[in-house]
Amino acid sequence: MLKAFLQFYSSTIMDAKNKANDLAAAFNNHFKNNLQHQLLGKQSEDFVAPATRLLKKKQEENDVHQAMLAVKEDFNMTARNRRLRREELKVKEAEIKGHLLKFDQFLKENEMKRVRAMKKAENERKLALQKAIELRALEVDLQVLTEERDRLARLAKKNEIYLDYMLKVVRLCKQFDEPRQVMPRFDTLVQTREDLLQNSKEGEASVNQALTLQAHYIEQSQDRIINYNNKLALLQTELDTVTSHAMLWESKWVHIQNTAAKKTLLLGTIKMATLNLFVSMCGKDKRGMCTEDTGEQLSQIQSFLLNLISIMEELHKAEHK
Repeated sequence: MLKAFLQFYSSTIMDAKNKANDLAAAFNNHFKNNLQHQLLGKQSEDFVAPATRLLKKKQEENDVHQAMLAVKEDFNMTARNRRLRREELKVKEAEIKGHLLKFDQFLKENEMKRVRAMKKAENERKLALQKAIELRALEVDLQVLTEERDRLARLAKKNEIYLDYMLKVVRLCKQFDEPRQVMPRFDTLVQTREDLLQNSKEGEASVNQALTLQAHYIEQSQDRIINYNNKLALLQTELDTVTSHAMLWESKWVHIQNTAAKKTLLLGTIKMATLNLFVSMCGKDKRGMCTEDTGEQLSQIQSFLLNLISIMEELHKAEHK
């Protein structure tokens, strides 16, 4: 549709251009013919009389005037036609622009519709794919349910003997009137049995836990007893070692006491000897005699002996002379 509008608009423009070219060609031919007549008239003027030339000149002027009027009229008509044509072209151009705008709007709407249609088609495709997946899942579920139904049907057929047995039990037992009255009682008994089994399992678990704890405590107690016995043995060993060391040190102490007694007796003997020697050295002169300080006594005895030795050496030297 847009191509048709463009072709129409192009043809209109081409028609206007062709008419303008035709008008220019008409003006060109008219003035070209007049110019040729004028040139030919100038060439034959030398052979025509003046009155004839004047008439001819007026005739030419009249012809030129008529031609000018005709050309002017034709030009005005052409200009008016062109103006009308231009106005028509403007109207048509406005119409074409309006049509183009409408067509553009139409294309945009079609594009939007196409996009919406594509989105809708995409959504429908996704929905169809999802429905196909759901259908396959439902088919799988249907297959599973069918197999389950067949299994339950086979199980129900297999368990019909139990229904017959229940009917016989109801007929023989006066406590129940219908088989469905037996089921609650049976469920109660089963639940009671399960509770008893659960309590028994819990009691066994408690007993096992208590036994485990007892064994654990006994093992810990035995470990403690063994540990305490080991510590007691170590302490006994340490006690024996300390006792032997004490006896050894007691014997050493007795030896030290005996040795100290001997040393004390020896010291007393030395002091008595030193005192006797000191008294013998001092003779009858007891002034300044120190009878308690053995060290002083020994010092004085040493000085006496040194003096005596010196005197003996001098006497020995005198004898040899």
